[in-house]
Amino acid sequence: MLERKPVQSWLTDMDGVLVHEGQPVPGAPEFVNRLRSSGKPFLVLTNNSIYTPRDLQARLTRMGFELPEHAIWTSALATAQFLADQRPGGTAYVIGEAGLTTALHAVGYVLTDYAPDYVVLGETRTYSFEAITKAVRLIDAGARFICTNPDATGPSVEGALPAAGSVAAMISKATGVEPYFVGKPNPMMMRSALNTIEAHSETTAMIGDRMDTDVLCGLEAGLETILVLTGISTRAEAERYPYRPSRIVNSVADLMDEI
Repeated sequence: MLERKPVQSWLTDMDGVLVHEGQPVPGAPEFVNRLRSSGKPFLVLTNNSIYTPRDLQARLTRMGFELPEHAIWTSALATAQFLADQRPGGTAYVIGEAGLTTALHAVGYVLTDYAPDYVVLGETRTYSFEAITKAVRLIDAGARFICTNPDATGPSVEGALPAAGSVAAMISKATGVEPYFVGKPNPMMMRSALNTIEAHSETTAMIGDRMDTDVLCGLEAGLETILVLTGISTRAEAERYPYRPSRIVNSVADLMDEI
């Protein structure tokens, strides 16, 4: 096994790594401060496409994090960048919130329900049956189907909520068309993040709490992968996967001395 080069850039998931159930993970604000003061390139990643980076920055600030807006990379931003590369100045019918619509506007996309190039599905607090029906008909008419992320459920105080992946499955069942998922575990998400901070996979580490998204995505993008045990995956669950992270640590607090 080849020895990896020293880590010069960092990517980290947000929920389950820096915050958990609305509270900062112990040591996480200090970890982010260390990253900032080190001068090393880094990004905080999330598959959630509801919020803009500014929204997320405000949320994290309330929890004690000092994080610049440009250090947050969402699946909405990755999706917008992907579409701008694929079909510059295109059109899209969007099911989603401000995080997605703002990102698409920023790359010059026109949002319309008249013969759009793409149907783009993201997370929203209120999935409308009328909007889903329109998406089905537009895809039947030839629109290409894109989804920000494949997550089937999302967390809430009351329990699991259906998320973009579940709604995408319903639209696929109705149309026979599978979406292209941009967010984790698609390594496209990692590649776009690396390009944003001008980092190289050989010298970048990905920190995550999920084996099936964070670790898989980082692995397929050629990054060092670090699983933390403050979120979804446990050490025992990690052993059941056919792939392994580069290492497992209890939390990001254990990585302070490496920054």
